[in-house]
Amino acid sequence: MERSRDWMDQAQGDLEHAKHDLEHGFYEWACFSAQQAAEKAVKAVFQKLGAEAWGHSVADLLKELSHRCRVPEELTNGALELDKAYIPARYPNAHPSGSPRERYTKDEAVRLIHHAGRIIEFCKNLLSQAEPT
Repeated sequence: MERSRDWMDQAQGDLEHAKHDLEHGFYEWACFSAQQAAEKAVKAVFQKLGAEAWGHSVADLLKELSHRCRVPEELTNGALELDKAYIPARYPNAHPSGSPRERYTKDEAVRLIHHAGRIIEFCKNLLSQAEPT
């Protein structure tokens, strides 16, 4: 069953969650939610293509997608930064000391939300091109 719309809907919800967390000072969760938004958006494209998308690395998913279409380098670079928030934003033992709450900044959250937004727009564009006319 093809569920790309569901994946994209959740991606957009995760991005809104990231923005909400940013507004309330939960920068670590804003970063993680931004990563999740981008991951789900790329997985929506794979879903539309009828292809499997494994793993949680946005950069790896975009690299795989680049075998099917051109992926701008700035999106891949943003994905590399997003991927750094996948585990460390949630677990204290991912850092030498301190909790994730102490390790993420407002500027970082803003930047990752921006990257996720660009990736979502790119994926929405790909999905609209794949729609029947």
